[in-house]
Amino acid sequence: MTILLRILVSAAALGVAAWVVPGIVVAGHGDAAKAGTLLVVAIIFGIINMLLKPIIKTIGCAFYVLTLGLVAVVVNGLLLWLASWVAGQLKLPFHVTGFVAAVAGALIIAVVSWVLHLVIPDRWDGKR
Repeated sequence: MTILLRILVSAAALGVAAWVVPGIVVAGHGDAAKAGTLLVVAIIFGIINMLLKPIIKTIGCAFYVLTLGLVAVVVNGLLLWLASWVAGQLKLPFHVTGFVAAVAGALIIAVVSWVLHLVIPDRWDGKR
């Protein structure tokens, strides 16, 4: 259930980023098709983050320390751009037009995901 919730939060954050950033495009013939595309792209983005982010953090540890973590914004933007490329290879109607749009989208995705995780608990323990 936690994985499904994380996918839904990521898909919602991707949707907000596509709505706000002009360089992120989700095409489709209806809202249901766009929602399905966002769910699949959220899964792709999650898999990419799961596989590559630990490697990037390990290799680029010095850059994270030197920039006080600001390089993470660039890394997240590049990972979003990679997710866009993978979606294009799978013929999904999701596209990030460039680096600036990817970084802006990554910032919005991070903020929206953080807010949604504050509102929606990861697991229900009866305390909220």
